[in-house]
Amino acid sequence: MNAAHLSLAEHAARLRRRELTAVALVDACAQNHARTEHRLNAYKTWDGTRARTAAEAVDTLLDQGMDLGPLMGLPVSVKDLYGVPGLPVFAGSDEALPEAWQAAGPLVARLQRQLGIVVGKTHTVEFAFGGLGVNAHWGTPRNPWSPHEHRVPGGSSAGAGVSLVQGSALLALGTDTAGSVRVPASMTGQVGLKTTVGRWPVEGIVPLSSSLDTAGLLTRTVEDLAYAFAALDADSHALPAPAVALRGLRIGVPQNHFWDDIDPSIAAVVEAAIERLAQAGAQVVRLPLPHCEEAFDIFRRGGLAASELAAYLDLHFPHKVERLDPVVRDRVRWAEQVSSVEYLKRKAVLQRCGAGAAQMFDDVDVLLTPTVPTSPPRLADIATVETYAPANMKAMRNTAISNLFGWCALTMPVGLDTNRMPVGLQLMGPPHADARLIGIALGIEALIGQGHALLGAPDLS
Repeated sequence: MNAAHLSLAEHAARLRRRELTAVALVDACAQNHARTEHRLNAYKTWDGTRARTAAEAVDTLLDQGMDLGPLMGLPVSVKDLYGVPGLPVFAGSDEALPEAWQAAGPLVARLQRQLGIVVGKTHTVEFAFGGLGVNAHWGTPRNPWSPHEHRVPGGSSAGAGVSLVQGSALLALGTDTAGSVRVPASMTGQVGLKTTVGRWPVEGIVPLSSSLDTAGLLTRTVEDLAYAFAALDADSHALPAPAVALRGLRIGVPQNHFWDDIDPSIAAVVEAAIERLAQAGAQVVRLPLPHCEEAFDIFRRGGLAASELAAYLDLHFPHKVERLDPVVRDRVRWAEQVSSVEYLKRKAVLQRCGAGAAQMFDDVDVLLTPTVPTSPPRLADIATVETYAPANMKAMRNTAISNLFGWCALTMPVGLDTNRMPVGLQLMGPPHADARLIGIALGIEALIGQGHALLGAPDLS
């Protein structure tokens, strides 16, 4: 097997057999970063020197037979909302946040206890408030699948998926409030998981929405996702979820909302995957998913996140509001006009919608949709607030539903659209079904193949 396609588990095994050193692994990531970062712009802060020092320490411990956990010695990129000791947190803004934000929250602490190696902090949309990946302060990372024109990588975890394609990291930490893990994972051909709200702590992560924020992962394959999720889900280091058999699996395919105004080539790729699942014995049930339009109408009007971000900035960083990226600032200002009554009404309606829609899982095991209904736009085509707004809303249309309903969800690559850009298939499950959702995705990946086999490789020259 090509070394670039080795799984996290295979890398970990080779490290422990001492067939591979952590230093060699980090050096390879650093070389990939040095070769392409000037063009791709994945990172706000690259921490190669400290990463190599950490790798040397890992090798010393492994030589002595010490094993601190599944992620030991594996290079990880971290979205620049997370606190990582010794690294500044900008949260996509024009200046670093106070040093207190560098403290590791519970999730980064789990990673560091295992001696997972943080190679750097990846770019984010300012305060994570956007689905396309743009940033007026530090530049928008370039989607690696578009060698001849600057297409967006998806957001808000804009640099996360790019770092995996770049080969500068083998695992990426992101956050997801309306699709901020799944949109960039889909647009860059990666796998992305949005955990159930509350499953993983969000302390130590700069907030966008106290109601909807979730920590998440981006990986190259579902196999890698299962490995990393098990390593981070609890300190007990549970075994990765097993693949779920497809024969007899009840797959619900909502016919409303998710397929509206979709790029025909994206629809065709996802439909082809659905047909393969049916041929493998899955029971495909086409049905309406209730409450989507009602919930998404609230989202279009700012949802909960706009008001919660506005309140957070007013409390902690009022001086930043006037300096926000215009595509963020306008929505924050607008949210300041939302009354407390309207905000609480929205919250109650979304809770009702989520509970009502979740009854669908009495009849199906999982819901399947396209992840993003449109190809990643060219940066030049969304250069104004007027052109950005509809493209941003459309990018998050399919992913936001699981956030608004309080569910877990993931995306996995299934092919390329007519622009030769990756297409994602989204799976949604009820609250706290995260591990089973990964198991279902493993079964699908075993049938259709992993991303590198389906998509080929982008031109990074």
